[in-house]
Amino acid sequence: SVLTPRYLNSDWCGKEVAEFCKSTETSGGMVVDNKARVFKVLKAPVDSQEALPSIVQDVLGYEFFTYEDEAPLELDPAYGERYAQDYNRKVGKLAWDIAQMLKQLQSTGEAQPGGAPSNNTDDDAQPAAKATIYLAECSYDCKKTREILEGELKRHGYAVLPDQQLPRDEAEYVEAVERLLERCALSIHLVGDTHGGVPDGPTQKSVSQLQNELAAKRSKSHALRRLICLPDGTKSDQAPQQAFIDALHHDSDAQYGADLITGNLETLKTTIHTALRKMEQREEKQATAQDAGAGSARLIYLICDEKDRKATVPFRKFCRDQGFEITIPMFEGNAAAIREAHQQLMTDCDGVILFYGAGDEGWKRTLDNELKKMPCYRGDKPLLASGTYLAEPKTADKDDLIDMEEPGLINGLENFPEAALAGFFQVMNPDGAAT
Repeated sequence: SVLTPRYLNSDWCGKEVAEFCKSTETSGGMVVDNKARVFKVLKAPVDSQEALPSIVQDVLGYEFFTYEDEAPLELDPAYGERYAQDYNRKVGKLAWDIAQMLKQLQSTGEAQPGGAPSNNTDDDAQPAAKATIYLAECSYDCKKTREILEGELKRHGYAVLPDQQLPRDEAEYVEAVERLLERCALSIHLVGDTHGGVPDGPTQKSVSQLQNELAAKRSKSHALRRLICLPDGTKSDQAPQQAFIDALHHDSDAQYGADLITGNLETLKTTIHTALRKMEQREEKQATAQDAGAGSARLIYLICDEKDRKATVPFRKFCRDQGFEITIPMFEGNAAAIREAHQQLMTDCDGVILFYGAGDEGWKRTLDNELKKMPCYRGDKPLLASGTYLAEPKTADKDDLIDMEEPGLINGLENFPEAALAGFFQVMNPDGAAT
């Protein structure tokens, strides 16, 4: 259905789409694999869609128009090459989605009269969906990027949410987004220089702000992995949006569980596929580890400053002699590789110790904040034990930790703390895996 104001005022057009919806009741239903069998093209903005069946109103449409100086312009080549390119891109996306729906219908037999089974054996049928991804609603200046990402993710077999119109009442909107996030393994947030839509409610926060807050909350409670795309230099003339941009740069709560991507679209694509690949590899590793049983040594990740590499040797040997595997951070290589190795170790380890020796107070606080993000990398894998090992030189900050009886503190400033380590190892070894 190609929606225009004239279409919606036409009794015949309304009856036609209503009859189609009714006819699907005898051939598999209106929705197949969470996707509607009606495709809604908006050739121009419309004030209301109340003339359409409710299920069609809820379907996300394909907008074949854009705004320029707040005026809607159709994607007509007469307006220039950019409009022609946008039109062709939209047609390509619409054609792909229709083709995938037809394949799905054929493979399930739901497109046949009376729901009769299909003999289709096309090897190119769309594969079963993999992880479900929340691709957040965004302001209008980011919609083109969102459409490109949505199409690419779907082509790779990922389910993308939201897949229907969300409520415009704030309380209902929050409830709907929370339900969708429960189904997702990754959320992606695109942030531009405009404030975007604001649901009707008390906070007057944009959909971008609300979704980011809800995804951060989900990350804290269920380790939802997040990506925020905020291109370098993004600024806004709108005070609420600029405040949101500033928060994404500086507020740990707004950033929680997220990697902040400041590059272009290709950088974002690469980061998304890397994150998905890591998630899938982690699931495979966890399944392999479960199959292998508990016979392997527990892994301790000893985080230290590079200047402490030599100083950690006695401690590492002691851990190894107790039957544990122990490793320190990677110090050589480019920054991206070092960070990736650090995140992977935080994901894989069974216990973690922060070796507080040559590093200063600022170094320790930075690492403490980093360790708070560990649940975001680990998913459902529990961390058995964590602690802070105090090593020379003595400092006022280390004295404070001792005086305050910091939980998990292992004091190695005077002597090698075998007794304190015994307690740590006991927590690390509840089932006798190490000796």
